Amino acid sequence: MANPFKMMQQAAGMRKEMKEIQDRLASQTVTHAVASGKIKVTARGDMTLESVEIDPAALSADDVKRLQDWIVMGVNGALKAAKKKAGNEMRKLTGGMNLGGMM
Repeated sequence: MANPFKMMQQAAGMRKEMKEIQDRLASQTVTHAVASGKIKVTARGDMTLESVEIDPAALSADDVKRLQDWIVMGVNGALKAAKKKAGNEMRKLTGGMNLGGMM
């Protein structure tokens, strides 16, 4: 039978490591570019946006809809990359355990 005290210690250690990973991810960034690099979106590993860069050449009053689509594509791409980065870090902590969608 497993030792409940030891399991509680392991869980506390894992929580501490998870917090450290989350803090580290909050300071790491990924950038996703779309429209041949005219739109660049940078997201942090904690799934927050850091910046959106728009090349002035992408600005055209005649084609606002396309610009909006590019921004959405850029944000979605950056967040997907940030989620992948976070998942990779968490898998290192959990040793590949399936934690029911927590990552």
